[in-house]
Amino acid sequence: MRPLTPHDEDHRSPTEDRLRAAFAARAALVTYRDLRHDEAPRGRRWGTRRVRGVVFAGLGAAAAVAAAYLLVLTPAGPVTPAPVPPARPPGVGVPTTSPPPRPAAPSTASTPSVADSGDPSPGPLGRP
Repeated sequence: MRPLTPHDEDHRSPTEDRLRAAFAARAALVTYRDLRHDEAPRGRRWGTRRVRGVVFAGLGAAAAVAAAYLLVLTPAGPVTPAPVPPARPPGVGVPTTSPPPRPAAPSTASTPSVADSGDPSPGPLGRP
């Protein structure tokens, strides 16, 4: 590339001339009335964005309430399982008796040890 010299600036392309003319014509259309300030806003307005946000928040709250009702408050919900029937039907009017007590097992201190008797048979716990 060769360096830019002051003489090269005088040689404009036809596209550049057309763009300059279009910008100058557009600038001539702007008046002082176009440049005045708009009125200051007065309070908040309910735009479509704000209305849509309130509607979505309401729908989300309704969905949360419905999910809580279905999961917690319904009788057949997963939090409240169905009652389990008893293993056997209860006998109405039949007295229940407790099993008789078993006799206590003899203590190991009163039985002779294997070493004393010379008997190689296993003892009460399966040990010789």
